[in-house]
Amino acid sequence: MSELSVKHLLGIKYLNEKDIQLIFETADHFKEVINRSIKKVPSLRDITIANVFFENSTRTKLSFELAEKRLSADVINFSAGQSSVKKGETLIDTVNNILAMKVDMLVMRHPNPGAGIFLSKHVNAAIINAGDGAHEHPTQALLDSYSIREKLGDVAGKNVVIVGDILHSRVALSNIFALKLQGANVKVCGPKTLLPKHIASLGVEVETNLRKALNWCDVANMLRIQNERLDISYFPSTREYTQQFGVNKALLNSLDKEIVIMHPGPINRGVEITSDVADSKQSIILNQVENGVAIRMAVIYLLASKIK
Repeated sequence: MSELSVKHLLGIKYLNEKDIQLIFETADHFKEVINRSIKKVPSLRDITIANVFFENSTRTKLSFELAEKRLSADVINFSAGQSSVKKGETLIDTVNNILAMKVDMLVMRHPNPGAGIFLSKHVNAAIINAGDGAHEHPTQALLDSYSIREKLGDVAGKNVVIVGDILHSRVALSNIFALKLQGANVKVCGPKTLLPKHIASLGVEVETNLRKALNWCDVANMLRIQNERLDISYFPSTREYTQQFGVNKALLNSLDKEIVIMHPGPINRGVEITSDVADSKQSIILNQVENGVAIRMAVIYLLASKIK
């Protein structure tokens, strides 16, 4: 059996194209499993996984937990808000206490960029990064690419624009790495204040005119404004942002072609996209959610096979 080139999933930048294709082929198999009447497989009956979340999460946490249970793993959930972290315990002590309970794999979300990389050097368990600050969110990028592949047949050669708050988005960075690795053309679009200074060095083009960006692309991945990460005002008002960078049905219908609309969630309806766009037949937002479970099953399964 082919195997991943990595022991952890810390970020897309540590993967190669073969890794991504292996994850997708494995996810194809699991997607078939989760659409059966009996949705469980006994693959990981002897593996224990801890979900360690130092930041709030609804969809990612539920998706990982469901993926783990579909694989028959034993699952423990740890939420930093109700833990000894509040009493000053260090990250390594917290994790080592969890590992002392004979845990094989950690799925971790943390507000600090690089937390998973730091941890991988100090603990003896497979680590999956479920989001580290504004750095990376690898499983989201994998499920986004997988959803494009499912809808359009391939990712290579496709034109993808990522619209919105690129500066604070770990989804944007992971997506850029994943899409470029698979041969897609990538542009970013948003207010200049929300674009990182070094963005061109990642091999992506900047387009500040939304209509031009949409006419160019096959797929538009719409990001929300990360209000929880905005310490200063990056644009005059939400209304003004929506007028310049929000997508509504009238705008979509006026384009030269039909494009695919994606969103990693949670959606701020009426800001980056209107409800009639989110719920339209051009949107694959709910497919992304379904594919998230299959992709996370694939990642967990492939990493677990390297533990034994």
